Amino acid sequence: MSAKTPSLIATDALQKITAPLSQAWTLPPQAYTSSEIFAAEVDSIFSKDWICVARIDQVKAPGDYICADLPSQPIVVTRDQQGQLHALSRVCLHRAMPLVEGQGNTTRLVCPYHRWSYALDGKLRSAPMMTGVEGFAESALCLPELQLEVWQGFIFVNLDPQAQPLAPRLAGLLPLVSNYAFSEMQVLETIEYDSPWNWKILVENFMEAYHHIGPHKQTFEPAYPARDAQILDNEGQPWVFLKMPGGHRVTVEEGAFPALTPAQQHDLIAVCVFPTLLFGASAAGAAWYQLEPYGVDKMRLKIHGLYHPSITGEPSAEDRADVAAMLKLIHEEDIVVNRGPWQGLQAAMTTQGRLSLFEQGIWQLNQLWVSGLGLKKPNHSG
Repeated sequence: MSAKTPSLIATDALQKITAPLSQAWTLPPQAYTSSEIFAAEVDSIFSKDWICVARIDQVKAPGDYICADLPSQPIVVTRDQQGQLHALSRVCLHRAMPLVEGQGNTTRLVCPYHRWSYALDGKLRSAPMMTGVEGFAESALCLPELQLEVWQGFIFVNLDPQAQPLAPRLAGLLPLVSNYAFSEMQVLETIEYDSPWNWKILVENFMEAYHHIGPHKQTFEPAYPARDAQILDNEGQPWVFLKMPGGHRVTVEEGAFPALTPAQQHDLIAVCVFPTLLFGASAAGAAWYQLEPYGVDKMRLKIHGLYHPSITGEPSAEDRADVAAMLKLIHEEDIVVNRGPWQGLQAAMTTQGRLSLFEQGIWQLNQLWVSGLGLKKPNHSG
């Protein structure tokens, strides 16, 4: 953690953030706009917490690979010829050239600069024209490897070699999502956006239904009224669960998830595994929002529609187009309320705002953010 971090959030602002929900305020503007605070997030959150970078179905065959970017490290997830998954730095050990981009299938990771070649477990296999270099041994070199864990089909990595396992930290979340069979889903269609605002703005917006009455008044609000939304108690665990009951029930015959209870057949859910895994589902389908922050004011967003192949069968081109169109419709309603607050947070007179009781999810996220930065929470007793 940056030694300056505690001084970057004033004591009175921290007092407002960590107060009980009925007394709580938002994060201060500098939490979103300060490059120093983003650097502290990189040091204390993104370099030490579990970050979702892929789905298991994206690397299902030997030789498959997919690239992702952490704020401080470009990586590649591979499945080697023995079927083992690896999360590796994708920076060549020679002159720091990125080895590969995108996703595909290969037998080796070959640097396009000087043709150094690595096996899918990261071991250097070939370094052309290095004969005569003293002390150089190909067999001793290997790309740095990150911790990797799969939870519900989501692939997480962690830059901290001492990090504790993820699954026990999500024990309270698992029963809330298990009927949706996320571990068996596959990516159906993906749309991408460059998003020139701070990553927390999008996460907060995703985890509250209060704004259904604004940008989604013709889409989500009639089906999932804001007033009926509920946030479950996470007991301080690193996740937030938003349940949005709806008036319409999607039956087993109509839906994508036969294990849902009758109550779940009415619900839309939204989930955040802090800091950046966002996914949602209703009885009709599911989506995963993949965030890759790379600056205080910019991130890449990939929105993936998910499907269950053994239930819905192989999707047609029309199915894929319909899913992409729906994802685009909803997100472009949200772009307005991502861009607007980003502009407003930089205004000279903007301060912290009061939270609604319908923004309990944001309150939970704020507590996780404070803890993640290692900030000392004020004493609210008395």
